[in-house]
Amino acid sequence: MSLIPTRRRLLHAAAVTGALLPAGVLARALVGGSATTEFDPAICRASFGTPVVLPEKRALKLTWNATAICTVGVAVAKEKGHFERHNLDVELINFGGSTDQLLEAIATGKADAGVGMALRWLKPLEGGFDVKIAAGIHGGCMRLFAAPNSGITKITDFKGKAIGITDLAAPDRNFFSIMLHKAGIDPNKEVEWKVFPGDVLPVALKKGEVQGFCQGDPLGWMARERDGLTEIANNLTGEFAHRTCCVLGVRGNLIRQERPVAAALVQSLLEAQEWVALNPEAAAAVFAPYAKAPVDQLVAMLKSHTHDHNPLSQDLRDQIAAYGRELKQVAVFKQSTDIDKYAARVTADVLS
Repeated sequence: MSLIPTRRRLLHAAAVTGALLPAGVLARALVGGSATTEFDPAICRASFGTPVVLPEKRALKLTWNATAICTVGVAVAKEKGHFERHNLDVELINFGGSTDQLLEAIATGKADAGVGMALRWLKPLEGGFDVKIAAGIHGGCMRLFAAPNSGITKITDFKGKAIGITDLAAPDRNFFSIMLHKAGIDPNKEVEWKVFPGDVLPVALKKGEVQGFCQGDPLGWMARERDGLTEIANNLTGEFAHRTCCVLGVRGNLIRQERPVAAALVQSLLEAQEWVALNPEAAAAVFAPYAKAPVDQLVAMLKSHTHDHNPLSQDLRDQIAAYGRELKQVAVFKQSTDIDKYAARVTADVLS
């Protein structure tokens, strides 16, 4: 995360309902000071809409991946009271099944919402699950590595090479397939994808079984630091700098029947994301028990992500459509899919 006081960060810190943050707090937020910046319960960013506080406590079940640092906002929202401020009693479910099982669980009411990777969800959502993407959560956390002194310095150097992945539907496999395609390489014919367990990927690289591997944080970051790997690209590289990668999906029936509840969930989680962006050190401390990674490395990861980038409404729909067109180009989506209709169907603006 950049510590430069850009116009966007200024608006994020200053746009509130009926009040401004004190000058000292705003200054610490903009320069990335070590002091923790807390939000007043009455404060909500203008772009999140009028704060929704439910008239009575509402229980919700939210799925997440408790070991992935990209879900840090979920832990923060629970521990720092962001859910409670909107009168939500959120039960966190660390879901370990397949993506299809996860989306079915949300669609059928076994859970109410979930946080996950867009590029893992978008293909299953093409099949028609009644789950709506209501917000982008952040950008960053997927990385592509090569061994030091391998001669591989750019993504086009992977032509004719093997790249390690955790599974064929992995979000980083989809993302770097898109990057390869944009660089003029057919990711399905000119690159070999080899599947290994996550903790074996660095070993496969050392043994020469692959010439690179892609992995998300925190494991990817930790492997890079431990082994001195060369990071060739990540999902904030170039034109993707403002693209979201992690999203909040909400049960379609919940949005249709209890829209204020969905709005309260979106607002509470995005407020937590803002807190993470302003307080990476404190956020890392909150998440450390889940990730089992050194806190200093978690801080560095969070600063490299864009947790204050939370596309909504048309911006979100446009980003999902862009991913859809790109996934069609790399033969993940069906060629018959109407991308504009698809993006409109799988997204929802619950704050307007």
